Amino acid sequence: MNERNRKPQAFTLAEDTPPRSRRKNVREPKNIPVSRVTFEDEPEENEIVPVQQPELARRGLKWASVLIAALGALISMSVGLALTRMIDDLFSRSQVLGWVGTGFLALAGLAAMIIVLREAFGLIRLKRLVRLHDDANRAMTVKDRQAAARTIASLEHIYRERPDVRWGLDELRAHSEAMMAPDDRIKMAERDLMGVLDENALALIGRTSRRLTLLTAITPAAALDILFVAALNLRMLREIATLYGGRPGMLGTIKLARMVVSHLAVTGGLALSDNLVQHLIGRGVLGRLSARFGEGAVNGILTARIGLAAIDLCRPLPFIVRRKPSLSAFIRQILALEPAATPREAAS
Repeated sequence: MNERNRKPQAFTLAEDTPPRSRRKNVREPKNIPVSRVTFEDEPEENEIVPVQQPELARRGLKWASVLIAALGALISMSVGLALTRMIDDLFSRSQVLGWVGTGFLALAGLAAMIIVLREAFGLIRLKRLVRLHDDANRAMTVKDRQAAARTIASLEHIYRERPDVRWGLDELRAHSEAMMAPDDRIKMAERDLMGVLDENALALIGRTSRRLTLLTAITPAAALDILFVAALNLRMLREIATLYGGRPGMLGTIKLARMVVSHLAVTGGLALSDNLVQHLIGRGVLGRLSARFGEGAVNGILTARIGLAAIDLCRPLPFIVRRKPSLSAFIRQILALEPAATPREAAS
């Protein structure tokens, strides 16, 4: 049987198995395992734990405070007992004298209570200026809107009845809400409100320094010099605080004096004044003058430095737009090296 007459036949082919000729050229895909990314929580051991500051050992009972409190209580009891005996003696002599003495005692008690309340409110107002200064610094550095809003509201509350800053307060109310940036609001408040107050404060410092210089030059006794320096400086501190809205009493003035001394100790203000005085002495200015006038000039320069430190503490806003006043202008005024400078020149 030849090929032409071959009978039909059936062949079975494997469907999954390709022919050998094609199996060599085709690469079979590899089964790559699918990787899944999983996130696991960090163990509690790796959690960040805030470092706790070691507690300082608490001090024991302050016996000095106990002594002062006990002595104060004894003095108060003795004064009260003496007043009670006096009223009894007046009643024993005459009913009229007794009631008159009781009325004077009640009047004295009312006056003492008013003085205590004034001192307390003076301390509160002084503390408010310090807190206002801190809010303004926070609004400038951190761009805190709430701090800026508190600063503007406090300024309006303090100066709402002041005729000397009424124009600046009106400008601040008109344009403050349109500014979104907290630092711009503080800058505008300083520009509109602090200008007149700074000029009055610098004029007050200049007058006090020159007055103290003349009083020291003509006073014969050194003890009187100390009294004049203390009295004029305390009066200047009180007037500067009142000018910026503090209005402290006697206790508030003493507290402000302590703050000024601490501020000068931290910033080195006293050393700066001493260096300037030594520079002037080296130039021969004070050497040609009398010794008393030289002492007065030194007292005047220190008074001016104390006044500038009081401005830094009592000013509700920091120096941002306006230039901070320098001590050299006051030295020229005190020593009369040139005509008295205006407050604007003292700030340059």
